[in-house]
Amino acid sequence: MMKNMALSDLLQRLALPTMAVVALSIPGAFAQEQPAPKGEMTSQEEIKQFCTNIADPARDQRYLLQKQELEKLRADVDSRIAEMNKRKEEYQDWLKRRDVFLKQAEAGLTDIYKKMKPDAAASQLQEVKIEVAAAVIMRLNPTQSSLILNEMDPQKAAVIANIIASASDPNTSKDPS
Repeated sequence: MMKNMALSDLLQRLALPTMAVVALSIPGAFAQEQPAPKGEMTSQEEIKQFCTNIADPARDQRYLLQKQELEKLRADVDSRIAEMNKRKEEYQDWLKRRDVFLKQAEAGLTDIYKKMKPDAAASQLQEVKIEVAAAVIMRLNPTQSSLILNEMDPQKAAVIANIIASASDPNTSKDPS
């Protein structure tokens, strides 16, 4: 029994130093997480630094793309405004010519042609400017207008009818002849 105790006591005394030698010989057995040396970074730090480094260039690129999109939109708006101005000028031109056209008819010619026979009025209206003829015929009542147009050369009557139709069409902005 004593031998067993002495052996047990000997094993206990040798166990602690043996364990210490074994533990120290295993690399990283008691390693604690040491901060990386100054030259090396952890992956989290690398990610953070990468994101920090690209934040300003990414923001600049985003601003550049937004600026380009705004410039495209501005160009589109400018072209639409130019088209609207062009149409406005066409409309103003049409309105101006229509007013001139109506004033020509108001100059008293209408009353003269009202009292004429249709065949005589037709032959005379064929000789005046086509716009004047159209203005006069437009100011006459429909019965007299149709009788005069019936007596006129069919081609001139058709041109006059087109002018009269164009005068009442708001989409017409150019000279119909």
